[in-house]
Amino acid sequence: MITVRAFTAPWAFAVAVALGVVSVTAAGASHLGDGKKHRIVYQLDDPGVDKARFVLNNIANHVKGVGGWKNVEALELVVFGPALKEFVRKGLDPEIGQALEALQTQGVVFGACGNTMKGMNVTLDQIARGAKALPQGGVVRVMELQEQGFSYIRP
Repeated sequence: MITVRAFTAPWAFAVAVALGVVSVTAAGASHLGDGKKHRIVYQLDDPGVDKARFVLNNIANHVKGVGGWKNVEALELVVFGPALKEFVRKGLDPEIGQALEALQTQGVVFGACGNTMKGMNVTLDQIARGAKALPQGGVVRVMELQEQGFSYIRP
């Protein structure tokens, strides 16, 4: 009997832990229908076409991962610093332009840092279509959104 208990107790504990993890995971996953709406802010300040493509793809995958736009209340991409160069219309990578436009059509807000635009000597009409000027600055916008309860993502 002692041998059976020694074998059963760890097995029973492992099953209980596994069931607990599954139930906790299922309870917190909005894509499983708990009705939670996500508010998300993505920060992009790293330079490079590859980085911009990666972040835009990451946003699309994020939305899919939470079960689609029905589970997203708001999603904002805040771009500042050297990354904003990748969103200037003149020389805009076609893949970046298409991905950004598709995301904006679905509901993504694209914010362009006013301080960076001044520093680059570009205006809002020189930035990719649909950009929203952030006169207070990109970092201030990220802070504002975090204070409103947005989840902060910096891939």
